[in-house]
Amino acid sequence: MRLHRSSSQLVLSCRTTDRCSTHGGSRGSVTAETAVLLPVLLIVLAAAIGVLACVAAQLRCVDAARAAARVAARGDLPSLVQETGRRLAPPGARVVVGAAGDSVEVVVSARVRPFGSGLRLLPSVEVSGRAVAVLEPDLQQSLLHGPS
Repeated sequence: MRLHRSSSQLVLSCRTTDRCSTHGGSRGSVTAETAVLLPVLLIVLAAAIGVLACVAAQLRCVDAARAAARVAARGDLPSLVQETGRRLAPPGARVVVGAAGDSVEVVVSARVRPFGSGLRLLPSVEVSGRAVAVLEPDLQQSLLHGPS
C-alpha cells in the first residue's frame, strides 16, 4: 500500500495482494445483519398468521351465532338451532341458546389453536360470537298467551 500526495488530495493505491478495501471493516456485515434479522422476521410473520387465524375463527363464531339465532327466532326445533351453530362454527365449538322475553340469544364459543395441533406448546385462544334475534310475532303471542 502506498500513499501519494498530489494537489491537496490523499490518494491510496493498493495492490491486489495488499487487500485494501474502500469499505474498511464492514465486509460481511450485511450477511451478519441478515442472519440476525431473519429469525425475527419469521417470528413476526408467524405471529401475524396466528392472529389472522384467530380472527377468522372469531368471525366464524359470529356467523354461526347469527345464523343459529335466526333459526331460533323462526321457532325451529332446538336440535336444528344447535346443528346450525355447530355446522358454521370452528370444530369443537359450543353453542348456547337462551331466551329472554321476546328475544333469543345464541353464544358460540370455541378454543382455537392457530398453528394446529402440531405446535401444542403454544397456547390455544378462546374465541366467541354472540347474536340476539327477536322472535317472530306469532311466537311472541304464543309465549305470552300460551297455546290457543
